[in-house]
Amino acid sequence: MTLYSYSALTESGNKITGQMEADNVEGVSQSLALKGYIPLDVRRSTRQRGDRLNAVMAGLLSPVGSRDVVLFTKQFKTMLVAGVPIINIFQTLENQTENRQLRNAIIEMSRDIKEGASLYDAFKKHPAIFSPLYCSMLKAGESSGSLVDVVTRLIYIIEHEAKVKADIRSAMFYPAIVVSFLGVAFVVLLMFVIPKFVTIFQRAGIDLPLPTRICLVLYTFLSSAWPYLLVMAVAGGVLLVRYLKTEQGRFVRDTVLLKIPLIGDLVLKGAMSRFASIFSILQYSGVAVLESMSILGDTLGNAVIRRQLANISDRIREGRGISEPLRRAKYFPPMVINMIAIGEESGNLEDMLSQISVHYDSEVEYATKQLADALGPFLTVALAVVVGFFALAIFLPMWDLTKMV
Repeated sequence: MTLYSYSALTESGNKITGQMEADNVEGVSQSLALKGYIPLDVRRSTRQRGDRLNAVMAGLLSPVGSRDVVLFTKQFKTMLVAGVPIINIFQTLENQTENRQLRNAIIEMSRDIKEGASLYDAFKKHPAIFSPLYCSMLKAGESSGSLVDVVTRLIYIIEHEAKVKADIRSAMFYPAIVVSFLGVAFVVLLMFVIPKFVTIFQRAGIDLPLPTRICLVLYTFLSSAWPYLLVMAVAGGVLLVRYLKTEQGRFVRDTVLLKIPLIGDLVLKGAMSRFASIFSILQYSGVAVLESMSILGDTLGNAVIRRQLANISDRIREGRGISEPLRRAKYFPPMVINMIAIGEESGNLEDMLSQISVHYDSEVEYATKQLADALGPFLTVALAVVVGFFALAIFLPMWDLTKMV
């Protein structure tokens, strides 16, 4: 899509100007004609490259976080409830928003809405900020006439997802810090401390014990082969990142994560919590089940669950309901399946999904605490092993040196 600037005449004879994205000039002219305008001049915008560069720089310097999206949505809902016109809402939000990237997106959305686009069409042009779930719920709210209720539910789901992610990040923060410092300590001791002691021991003619010989071999290898290892690490990292960006790479990654003890349990419970809460919101908003499955696949962030949801969607099209296809899926727990079956039979699916979400919220908190409790002793033992190994490598020959003296 290319950005074009245009000028046109309205039905009342007034001249208007603006910008529009289209494949070619004819596309802009046709869009203007459909709105009842008479195109006067259409040309490619000279600001397009600059706008794109500004957008990229804004994204790098001021990325839009979940807090920014939540604040934007709350302000949007407050003005909707107050009956402020949509155009005025976007003008106010443009002045209120501090994040540069989000403010640029608001300006573009305001322009699109002035040109006759729906909220869904305006928001979906910014997938880096507004998820498919966000845009689909706005579409459902617009079509059903219950936009305020839908936006209220949307605020809940955004805050809920942010909380679950924050809990998981907090559980992994301490282990990540300990492992990082452990790696730095290992390299420093091996490359700068051990060689000095080894030189002293060799001059004294002391037979080096096994731990010291192992450190010497590792030091010799790393000191001579580090350029090749660095190139291999960088190349391997680049290839791994590219592979993980593919669908198959994400599927392999998520499959491995689900099989790791404790971590797999936490990942699965987090996915079930998001599945139930998002599905409940979509059902309340009047989104069709098949469309809900597609949205869930895009928003859960797990390639394994997404592939299973695609298979479930195929069976739902055959008229088999929801619970029966879920029973054939591998990673959906029996409790989720049974409660969805009860919800289908009683016509109260939304409430059942809400109860599942509440249950798995507490399960995620418990699994997070369990993971943190299990990693603590493991990291302590790993730290003790590393420190003990280097202590033996230094003090065993030093003891022999002391006896010799």
